[in-house]
Amino acid sequence: MDGADSSRRDDRLLPITRGLAAIIVPILTVAFGMLYLFPARTDELFAWALRPAMSAMMLGAAYLGGAYFFTRVVLAKQWHTVQLGLLPVATFAGYLGVATLLHWDKFNHAHVSFVLWAILYLTLPFVIAFVWVRNRATDPRTPDADYPPLPLLVRRALMAVGALLVVVSLLLLLLPDVMIPTWPWTLSPLTARVMAALFVLPGVVALGIARDGRWSAARIIVQAQIGALSLIVLALVLARADIDWSRAVAWTFAGGMVVLGALLSILYVTMERRRGLSG
Repeated sequence: MDGADSSRRDDRLLPITRGLAAIIVPILTVAFGMLYLFPARTDELFAWALRPAMSAMMLGAAYLGGAYFFTRVVLAKQWHTVQLGLLPVATFAGYLGVATLLHWDKFNHAHVSFVLWAILYLTLPFVIAFVWVRNRATDPRTPDADYPPLPLLVRRALMAVGALLVVVSLLLLLLPDVMIPTWPWTLSPLTARVMAALFVLPGVVALGIARDGRWSAARIIVQAQIGALSLIVLALVLARADIDWSRAVAWTFAGGMVVLGALLSILYVTMERRRGLSG
């Protein structure tokens, strides 16, 4: 029995996982281009007129981070090195699916982008969760000798940050009318729920990393998060006219994005150096 279980837990990536990732990459890349590079033209290019530019660019930043992550899934040799990204993406897609159903009348139903949006976000939460369940059986769930484990203090900090982000996401999803007046730029109930998805994604990532504890499992999704946060910070500069900088919440939001990106970058560099020293 032990031998059979060991063979099954060979850390391989199943073809269904790699195939799904290969389908998702070009979709996310095109969506990034539409939203981040042409945020003023979402009424022409996207599933609905996503306003203001800051909201469009923030969603676009997440899409490019996702495109990078799923590219790494396509290229991955070990399942455990990418598995921490799938449930967060499924949750993100689930939030957007709920937003789509609640605000169906706000979308441009005649546009091909909406058709693709609806198909993706009404199916992906279930498809990705199914793929994750199938592939997780191959995870050996043991530390990788080539990578140091995450320190307990770091895991606790990630747990706290993740819980906070999930709480904020739930408030945006369930109580958008309460959260809209507190936001540093203009939101509608639909875009508030889009923001909810953008907060739950890193929140579930942080919780997953904290629970797992293996740096080898965390490093690729951390790379994707650093990239997305960098693009969000750049968007804060490029779309600064959309933001009410007279309010403390605007500086809190901007500072939070910068600090979170910096801390993740420091964590990444520190853990990679420890990996080099241990090697």
